[in-house]
Amino acid sequence: MYLCYVDESGTPDVPGNTSHYILAGISVPIRHWRTCDAEVEHIKARYGLAGEEIHVAWLLRSYIEQSRIAGFDALDWRQRRQQAESLRKAELLRVLRVNNPKLYHRTRKAFRETGRYVHLSLDERRALAIEVARCVSRWGFAHLFAECIDKVHFDPARCQKPAEEQAFEQVVSRFELFLKNVGTPEDKAYGLLIHDNNPTVARRHTDLMKRYHEGGTFWTGVDSIIETPLFVDSQLTSMVQVADVCAYALRRYLENGETVLFDLVFQRADRKDDVVVGVRHFTNPTCTCAICTAHRRQPAAPVVREGLCDETVE
Repeated sequence: MYLCYVDESGTPDVPGNTSHYILAGISVPIRHWRTCDAEVEHIKARYGLAGEEIHVAWLLRSYIEQSRIAGFDALDWRQRRQQAESLRKAELLRVLRVNNPKLYHRTRKAFRETGRYVHLSLDERRALAIEVARCVSRWGFAHLFAECIDKVHFDPARCQKPAEEQAFEQVVSRFELFLKNVGTPEDKAYGLLIHDNNPTVARRHTDLMKRYHEGGTFWTGVDSIIETPLFVDSQLTSMVQVADVCAYALRRYLENGETVLFDLVFQRADRKDDVVVGVRHFTNPTCTCAICTAHRRQPAAPVVREGLCDETVE
């Protein structure tokens, strides 16, 4: 039995405010989930984040109020938090007086999402993310599945499905084929998808999985993934947070060329005969990024079906 924890990075809207949309799933055998979760929680505890959620996009932002605190790095965590929260309260009051509701709600949301990390400097927050990614890189039993959609090259009309549906179908198909490959007729392998709980996504993915169980995906029947996805509060499980780290690492590599996190998590990309089959970059066929290079079979180029939006799943 394998558990596959799923999360996304970027927006699926075209064009949206990110150039890429990533859906990633990190799969571990059920006998390892507790150990994996404990390892990540141990790392978080050393940064004063025991039981807290890691959301990397918020974690790795610059917090301008920290630069306004004299000797911030020399302060202890309690002092840092106290002074940062004081400046944030003052900033909220200032924005409120401006009488700009959108700016106020945006600022308030940013402070709410980053409040748990405000006692850590940017360097410490980067170190935390790297430690989690390095931890994942050492899980030789783990397999990473992901669809990375370059929205510049994505045409929903041609694909006849939105970006988030294509990404989900790809991840489901690749996880299903992995389960078929690792299982045997006598000892079949089963899997369960575990997704961050978003009411809109939950309904859509549940409906899609019901359809896949009845008629399969475009590439494969689905009989190894049991049930519909299990949706959980990402604050309550570090493993969904690990999926967030993986998705973020893939997107930042493709959009900004950032390799520190990517080089670690990409080690866990599902492979067959030294070819990456679990992670795909949907983009220009001439792309030479690390994902496309590792995904192509040599010397042949990737197979693209005429008139379809997706290449064959390996």
